[in-house]
Amino acid sequence: MDAVEPVILVDDAPHTTHDAEFTAFVRAHQADLLRTAWLLVGDAHRAEELTQNALVRTYGAWRRVRDGDPLAYARRVLVNLRTDSWRRRRRELLVEPDRLAHEVRPGRADDDRLADRDLVVRALSTLTRRQRTVLVLRHFLGLPEAEVADELGVSVGTVKATTARAIAKLRAELVAEPSAAAAPPSRTRTGDTP
Repeated sequence: MDAVEPVILVDDAPHTTHDAEFTAFVRAHQADLLRTAWLLVGDAHRAEELTQNALVRTYGAWRRVRDGDPLAYARRVLVNLRTDSWRRRRRELLVEPDRLAHEVRPGRADDDRLADRDLVVRALSTLTRRQRTVLVLRHFLGLPEAEVADELGVSVGTVKATTARAIAKLRAELVAEPSAAAAPPSRTRTGDTP
């Protein structure tokens, strides 16, 4: 009778735990990362690709980052990948101006929301890459200035200055929008100069 070689079972538990933790992380944060990516690039397909690449890189570093703040790490990877793709392209156009709707058709319940979204997308497309990134991290995600500065590798003062310039530019863009121009003019008292 031939001798049967013993079968050695490999303990797969640490790897399984690693995958389970990452899967739970993805389920909990994928939608947030996708929204952040969309706000950074302004295109759904590019946002999906950017999010997928960020999650792949986060998975590769999971053992190192899982005990810290893996969401902050994933956001940083997302922003870095975004910056890398921008540098490769050297020219960016979030949405071609002729592809944006110039007016929203009335009659639907979501008209106001769609019009507001359109205005925000148009205004965000006028910002520089850094201004848009700072605004997305600071105001859409609600991160504190120090965390934004840390994620972007800049000083808190740079975040503050960039935010101020970006908000000023957004205000100017939103005031210049046709819907803002169509608003009734404010009344002035007799003798006041307009």
